Amino acid sequence: MALVAIAAMSLTSCGEKGLGETIFPDVADELDPNSYTYNFDKWLKENYLDVYNLEFQYRLKDNETNMNYNLEPATLSNSIDLAVLTKYMWFDVYEEVTGSKEFLKMYGPRILMLVGSPAINPISRTIEVGLAEGGIKVTLLNVNRLGNYVNNPEQLVNVLNDEYFHTMHHEFAHILHQTKSIPTEFRIISAGHYEGMNWEKKNEFKVHSLGFVTAYASSALREDFAETIACYITLSDAEWAKIMDDADRGWATDREEESDSWIPYYCYYYYPNNNPVDDNGESTLTYLDRNRVDFLEDGTPIYKNMYQKGVGKVTLAEDGKYYDENGVECDKQGYVLDKNGNRVPIFAYAVEDEDNVKGKDILETKIQLCKDWFREEWGVDLDELRNVVQARIQSFNAAKLQELRNQITLPE
Repeated sequence: MALVAIAAMSLTSCGEKGLGETIFPDVADELDPNSYTYNFDKWLKENYLDVYNLEFQYRLKDNETNMNYNLEPATLSNSIDLAVLTKYMWFDVYEEVTGSKEFLKMYGPRILMLVGSPAINPISRTIEVGLAEGGIKVTLLNVNRLGNYVNNPEQLVNVLNDEYFHTMHHEFAHILHQTKSIPTEFRIISAGHYEGMNWEKKNEFKVHSLGFVTAYASSALREDFAETIACYITLSDAEWAKIMDDADRGWATDREEESDSWIPYYCYYYYPNNNPVDDNGESTLTYLDRNRVDFLEDGTPIYKNMYQKGVGKVTLAEDGKYYDENGVECDKQGYVLDKNGNRVPIFAYAVEDEDNVKGKDILETKIQLCKDWFREEWGVDLDELRNVVQARIQSFNAAKLQELRNQITLPE
């Protein structure tokens, strides 16, 4: 199943509506000191509601969810982990970069709701892990998955970053661009390449080569803008390098046999042995997994542990050697041998880039436009924001997780 990063809907800024200190009634008297969850509820009020005018909902209210899905509540332990980590990895980051809690208090969501299970679309067979409604409410789903990583903090923070924190930054970007418009140059740079339907079926390599950070980014302008920001903040240097490497490559075309039309192939497709057709005139264009390729000293790529097969039946000759039907020497299994008696590897020759789209240049331009927009419109340094997030991710360990958890103690 393709992972749906977000489903954003008509986001607007809460900061423009002239709200008072809070949109919620005083709930202090509603906290029951005798409740098992009292310490957690009190911590949520003091750290989210009182400070950011945000209600953190971890008890599932079915009337607040989409009734077309079968959903389950988030467990208490997973809710606590996500609550403390969301503050540490999102709210505290903006406070450190902007020097104040006011930025997220003004523009952040008013409700953050947790759901234990994912929302599975039976038609597209995609999984939703985040939803945003009107810039007011953000719902995080599949929270109970976190329990699988409770004893592996490093893996836990990577899962949180890839899915939940990415979603949070994505949704926040939507809220911001509904207040101050997406830059004009960003609007036109990929015009003509957005496709709202079947984006989840797109090859990630292809969309990178067209200048998109993810397949979801290629679905619409607003998603492209939000995904570019979210990915820039949350992806590591190595992950960015891979996307840029993909984007620096292109696509070739090959005739589709059944429809007589032309279809694109990512340039990591290769013609084995530099031959675009086989003996029957059929295309030999094939995908080359970068994990299955070695290089000769001259840089020629070869498939790992893949060798040329002879043609037809293998015959043992009087000289004690094996030959294929064309008289080419091979071994007993039918693999062609060179003059030294070694199997001949399958060489790979990259196809030509024919899409005329410089994906790397486009991505670099998009990122710079996002940086300029954050700095000029919001007074926020996007590079500094990314650096703080990356530093927290890289230094996260079991001790830090326990330190965050210790903020909330439950009765024995």
